[in-house]
Amino acid sequence: QVQLVESGGGLVQPGGSLRLSCAASASIFSIDSMGWFRQFPGEQRELVAGITSGGTAAYADSVKGRFTISRDNAKNTVYLQMSSLKPEDRAVYYCYADRLGRRSWGQGTQVTVSS
Repeated sequence: QVQLVESGGGLVQPGGSLRLSCAASASIFSIDSMGWFRQFPGEQRELVAGITSGGTAAYADSVKGRFTISRDNAKNTVYLQMSSLKPEDRAVYYCYADRLGRRSWGQGTQVTVSS
């Protein structure tokens, strides 16, 4: 099991930006992929963005062009830079890590987009 610690959520106005961070307890090179899901009230989690150990990134259509996922190998950390935020981006964002066929989750961080 990989321990994941998230940070960076909060309240932002529409059109604003936030950066989420997810620090892993294991070497990022031992993790097959990492990324972010989000969950709206009463709904299942949906994939937002993921990045493989080789650096290949993928995004949900709803965030393409607005969100960017990146990784800092030295810090075992993955980031989600969110720009041009919309009220409909309001959700709890969960970091995940896949290693050896097992998925670990972070505790979740709330992102609220409101004026």
